[in-house]
Amino acid sequence: MNANPSTSATRVSDEEIQQASQWVYPLRAEIGRHLIGQTALVDRLIAVLLVRGHVLLEGVPGLAKTLALKTLAQLVDARFNRIQFTPDMLPADIVGTQVFDPRSAKFEVKHGPVFANFILADEINRAPAKVQSALLEAMQEKQVTIGDQSFRLSDPFFVLATQNPLEQEGTYPLPEAQLDRFIMKILVDYPSMDEEMAVIDVAANTREPAALTPVVSLETIRYAQDVVNRVYLDDKVKRYIVSLVHATRKPDDFGIKIGPYLRVGASPRASIALTLLGKARAFLDGRSFVTPHDVKSIAPDVLRHRVVVSYEAEAEGLDAEHFIRVILDQMPVP
Repeated sequence: MNANPSTSATRVSDEEIQQASQWVYPLRAEIGRHLIGQTALVDRLIAVLLVRGHVLLEGVPGLAKTLALKTLAQLVDARFNRIQFTPDMLPADIVGTQVFDPRSAKFEVKHGPVFANFILADEINRAPAKVQSALLEAMQEKQVTIGDQSFRLSDPFFVLATQNPLEQEGTYPLPEAQLDRFIMKILVDYPSMDEEMAVIDVAANTREPAALTPVVSLETIRYAQDVVNRVYLDDKVKRYIVSLVHATRKPDDFGIKIGPYLRVGASPRASIALTLLGKARAFLDGRSFVTPHDVKSIAPDVLRHRVVVSYEAEAEGLDAEHFIRVILDQMPVP
């Protein structure tokens, strides 16, 4: 099922939204059977997939980050590869390399694990800069070059990178310019007591996990991506998006007195991300238009890795999360 090119620029109707999103509830329900207490995380992963973005997860080990993406990939009928990043990795371990074949006396290209629909880049901050750059280039360009040949990556191509906030020794923190490539940075927290009791009921056994049956095809996902592009964004909501992003650069212009605490504000990529993810959230809720609440609900995940606080803020123990909340609370909502 493909979008009609002649109508790809027109505003989507409520009926089209309902038709294109029929798979959302079954997917949520099936993931909920295998993944306890991560509903918000799953919705954000689906939203990022719908806008062809990539996401960075930060959380301590054992919070089902790997399980979340693996389950989503199996239910979407997509090819999934997990890459465990280590300090001794080379770029070829990600994208592939040329291997000499003695029978043909020629070099043959061997594709690396990046050639899949869903990539889990586990502990990305453990790999050196060259390896990080190889993956981030693939994320941006949707292609890799091996030798003198370029190869397109799968469509959709979705990277979920994780990093452990506890361990600093033997890690290579991603610079701000590379963090900006991720459309979202999601902080994964511990489950509640009730959720953790449910986790025990589901996972505390020695049985092999049952094979999952896909509930949605890649073709359907591609069609949904085209529909999301046509979700309506009013100019008032668009101005609200731009105002939020500009307030991270020059908060005093909006009467928000936190200027000395912010060293670097969000780039225009943040405005694009808020627009796309606002449309995806509306789609997931079955609406053909974006509301300010859609934008406000995803703003912390979009902005937290794009805003750099000053030394004064660090001295007072205040992080970017705090000032993003101040901006969201004080910025008038249309």
